[in-house]
Amino acid sequence: MRTVTVVGASLSGLYAARELRAQGFDGRLVVVGDEPHRPYDRPPLSKDFLIGRAGEDQLALTDAEETASLDAEWLLGVRARGLDPRGRTVLLGDGRTVATDGVVIATGASARRLPGDSLAGVHTLRTLDDARALREELTRGPRRVVVIGGGFIGAETASSCAALGHAVTVVEAAPLPLVAQLGTEMAAVCAALHRRGGVDLLTGTSVAALHGTGAVTAVALADGRALPADVVVVGIGATPGTSWLAGSSLALQDGVLCDDGCVTALPEVVAVGDVARVGGTRAEHWTSATEQPRVAVTNLLAGHTVESLRPVPYFWSDQYGARIQFAGRRQEGDTVRITEGGLTDGAPAEDGFLARYERDGRTTAVLSVDRPRPFQRARRELARTAAPAQPAAS
Repeated sequence: MRTVTVVGASLSGLYAARELRAQGFDGRLVVVGDEPHRPYDRPPLSKDFLIGRAGEDQLALTDAEETASLDAEWLLGVRARGLDPRGRTVLLGDGRTVATDGVVIATGASARRLPGDSLAGVHTLRTLDDARALREELTRGPRRVVVIGGGFIGAETASSCAALGHAVTVVEAAPLPLVAQLGTEMAAVCAALHRRGGVDLLTGTSVAALHGTGAVTAVALADGRALPADVVVVGIGATPGTSWLAGSSLALQDGVLCDDGCVTALPEVVAVGDVARVGGTRAEHWTSATEQPRVAVTNLLAGHTVESLRPVPYFWSDQYGARIQFAGRRQEGDTVRITEGGLTDGAPAEDGFLARYERDGRTTAVLSVDRPRPFQRARRELARTAAPAQPAAS
């Protein structure tokens, strides 16, 4: 290969560029990014950056020295609009084309939106520009904040808004926040964190409409209630960035379909990060975005799948001063047992806890709140003993 193009200049794209150089690729390296910014770290956007404890310089994932060592062409602030596999060309939104021998698709995902979210005061939180706009609005004095969605972004944003002194309500359509990831018993513990943090949590109801003329004034719920709001944060998930691949003959189904080695059905095309559905699963987590590029690049340079990746899933979240860590593959019917620490009034005790999910006498997953060292030991144990999961149907 003489030219490799990485489409996507965020975390997984940067790691792919690093891997290409580390694995000996010394040809032309092009990195295309739709944002004007160099790669930056997204997890702090809903936490330290939002509350003003971290500046933009602390988000940067590269410095001048590394940028020089990568020797890449950075095409930033321009979207990819197509992939022509026959001509081996990436088409750009400004009319330019990039002729290439190999492609790493790392276009991530974009925040899902609600009808009416063009009103002033309505935000999503996915990019640095999103975080800038929300942070600026939260400095204008006390605000009534409604966060729609109790997932990771919603919970972390609610926690940050509460820490800044705003009145916060979280609206979650499911019976409990994070119930799909943690199960009912442990999701109830996370719900208690919201209440302990002074945040109102409304579950089992969805949003019917956003009200306001010019600027948002209220959130109407499906059960007839209306919540006054000065600021609304929509955190209802993300859509993989695959629209630019329409017509490319790639298999697209909630992401770019790949085998266990991040290899697509098109020769010399691999996918990594939030956009990649690897072995039947699309995982929007930091660890996936950093682990997948090594295997993807190995297979790209080899020309076929020579290495696979089936790690034990892992994610973490910081909410209300507590660090939540989870590893494994929980299934319905698993039993949950707290093996260290405990709960106080349904919330984590002051020194946290460690819980194990078990099935047929075997640990399938572990959950920790503020017990990082025991969690890491349990995670390593899980990685050694966990049976490989069967790929989901694609």
